Amino acid sequence: MPSAARWNVSPPSWNVANPDPPLRIVIITHAYPRWDGDVAGAFIERLCIALSERGHQLHVVAPSDEGSGGRERRHGIPVERVRYAPPEHETLAYRGTMTDAARSLGGLRRFMSLVSAMQGAALTEAHAIGADLLHAHWWIPGGLSARRAVRSEALPYVVTVHGTDVALLRRSRLGRWMARRVLTQAARVTAVSRYLAAEVCALCERDVIVQPMPFEVRPVTSASEGGGGIVTVGRLTRQKRLDILLDAMAKLPGETRLTIVGDGPERDALTARATRLGIADRTRFLGMVPPDRVAETIAGADVFAFPAEREGFGLAVAEALALGVPVVSLSDGGGVLDIVSEDAGRVVPPNDPDALAEAIMSLVGRPEARRRAATAGVALAAELAPARVAERFETILRDAVERNA
Repeated sequence: MPSAARWNVSPPSWNVANPDPPLRIVIITHAYPRWDGDVAGAFIERLCIALSERGHQLHVVAPSDEGSGGRERRHGIPVERVRYAPPEHETLAYRGTMTDAARSLGGLRRFMSLVSAMQGAALTEAHAIGADLLHAHWWIPGGLSARRAVRSEALPYVVTVHGTDVALLRRSRLGRWMARRVLTQAARVTAVSRYLAAEVCALCERDVIVQPMPFEVRPVTSASEGGGGIVTVGRLTRQKRLDILLDAMAKLPGETRLTIVGDGPERDALTARATRLGIADRTRFLGMVPPDRVAETIAGADVFAFPAEREGFGLAVAEALALGVPVVSLSDGGGVLDIVSEDAGRVVPPNDPDALAEAIMSLVGRPEARRRAATAGVALAAELAPARVAERFETILRDAVERNA
């Protein structure tokens, strides 16, 4: 039977001093940082840098953004930003709106142009470096581009699913058909959580390796004992269920404050909801802020609330724990449940503002809750350090090459 291999791949026997040759890898992704501090695909760049530091050669293929295409080098890694439309129409990537945009005829044409452009660039890069394999992040568009690129090549490809791509499978029959072709033909498939791995196993009956992406705890200027109220971080979409968090806030004492970091299509609706609930004066919408400020905001929180449903993994949750902040999440939180336990916070039923409010108050002002969260965070930070995650991915990628040979 297909299985979701448990998080913790056996460490490889190869290291920098090992005679085995380094791998030559083409990375295909629709999200990759455009500047330092850009959050789009930052976890993929962390993995690429860590793999490069282990001696492997990587070339990245990613989309252009409003005409800013061409070749660049980021942290020593060549990045090819492919052009796929006139500059004013190169807006599919980096905004979290690709799926919605592709529902229109013009958007679908641009999407297929992006797939073709990434396919061609990946093949060009593979030939240029004599690549051993392609590694696509998200089965669509990256995995689809990889599959098309290797149809006439003796090259394997690996696909990593992150969450939004798996969500598409639940509502699109065409998406499921395409995903089966991409995922069943991949040499290896990895998922960032057990929840996503189970979804892939159910779709295409194949083994899936569970391996989260790496994260790093951003430094803060000083240690915090809390006092900053409730904090949440994420893109403001319906899936994040911030409406439930606002409803819970209305049930908390009047001195309790909520800080929301992030932006997205639901911001206006959430702002209006806070006003209707009478909590607008104690709810801050910070929008997008620099990474160091995100860390400072999380570190000062009493509780990190993350009410998202069916989340792929939740790196913001991992960062909160690493900063010693207890977390409240929902029982349908998907991959978040891989890292949040009663030791590190609370897990409550979905669609229950009363339970969410009660869980938040049970953690506010409790030093022992912060100590437990910090203990869990230290272990998590060590487990998902870039160097350690890169070591595991090295095993996965080398195995894919050996199986293909």
